[in-house]
Amino acid sequence: MTVNSINPVDGSVVATYELMTAEEIDRVCRATAEAQRGWRTTSFAARAKAMQKAAGTLRERREELAKMMALEMGKPVTAGRAEVEKCAWVCEHYAEHAEAYLADEPVATEATKSYLHCEPLGVVLAVMPWNFPLWQVFRFAAPALMAGNGGVLKHASNVFGSALAIEEVFSEAGFPPDLFRTLRASTEQVPKVIDHPSIRAVTLTGSMPAGRAVAS
Repeated sequence: MTVNSINPVDGSVVATYELMTAEEIDRVCRATAEAQRGWRTTSFAARAKAMQKAAGTLRERREELAKMMALEMGKPVTAGRAEVEKCAWVCEHYAEHAEAYLADEPVATEATKSYLHCEPLGVVLAVMPWNFPLWQVFRFAAPALMAGNGGVLKHASNVFGSALAIEEVFSEAGFPPDLFRTLRASTEQVPKVIDHPSIRAVTLTGSMPAGRAVAS
C-alpha cells in the first residue's frame, strides 16, 4: 500500500511512500532494541558528542529541511528555519544538561545510603502530528536518546519526508545504526507496534481520541 504526500498549496504530489509490512516493522523494532542494548552502556560524554553533532547537522541542512516542511505541510520557509534552529537548540540543551538531570538523588532513610537512580527504559515509540514535523520529534528524541533509550517514530503520513530526514540527521551525526528509526506505518498499524515486545514506552502528541486509543 502506498500513501502520497500532497502539497497543500497546489494539490500536487510531493512524494509517494510505500507503507511497511508487519514483517518490516517487526525487523525495525527488533533492530532498534538491539542497538539500544549497546547504547545504554555508553557514557554521557559519548552521547553528548553525537547529540552536539546532530545540532550541527540540523543547522547545515536548515534550508533543505525548511523547504521540505513547506512542501509537505505548508509551513512558511521562515517559520521552518526557526523550527530547525529550535531543534538544534534542544539537542544542545540535553547534550549539556542530561547527565545532571539524571544524576542520582540522595534520599534520607534509616539505611546507610539511599538514593533514586534513573535507568533507560528501552525503545520508545513516538506517535507524532504533522503541524511541527521536526520540533515535536526532537523535543522527545533529544532527552530520550541522551537518557540511553532508542526510538522508533510513527509520524503523520503527510510528513514522511520530514520523518525520514530526522532519521538521516541522527545517522549522519554518528548515532549507532538503527538506534532511531522511522516507521512508514498507517494509523491502523499502530496498535500492533505498541504491542511489540521491543517497545517499552509510548509518547504521543495528538488529539484526545488518539490519546485514549494509545492509552487503551
